[in-house]
Amino acid sequence: VQLQASGGGLVQAGDSLRLSCAASGRTLSTYAVGWFRQAPGKEREFVAAIGWSGGMTRYADSVKGRFTISRDNAKNTVYLQMDTLKPEDTAIYYCAADQMIIPITTENIDYWGKGTQVTVSS
Repeated sequence: VQLQASGGGLVQAGDSLRLSCAASGRTLSTYAVGWFRQAPGKEREFVAAIGWSGGMTRYADSVKGRFTISRDNAKNTVYLQMDTLKPEDTAIYYCAADQMIIPITTENIDYWGKGTQVTVSS
């Protein structure tokens, strides 16, 4: 499956953005999907993940209550709604998919998409 993340941009603190992870090549419903981010000089870190049907979600403590992950399997797309953005949310955001596990770590994930830049100014 090929993944394409989009929706990033430059916003001010307190604003919102919605990222999309669109899949092609295979139906995304057979994959659990996660969002990760990587800030300059830092390791890639987990942000949020969603199970195959959307019934299970997981979030990093740093984004709980501000970010919401969802999926529309009919559109082969997973979304990350980001509200009340903070400058520390600035990073390149990546989506990743795996058929067997819910991706909450960067290890052993089947597929990664190219990232989308999110920049939050103070």
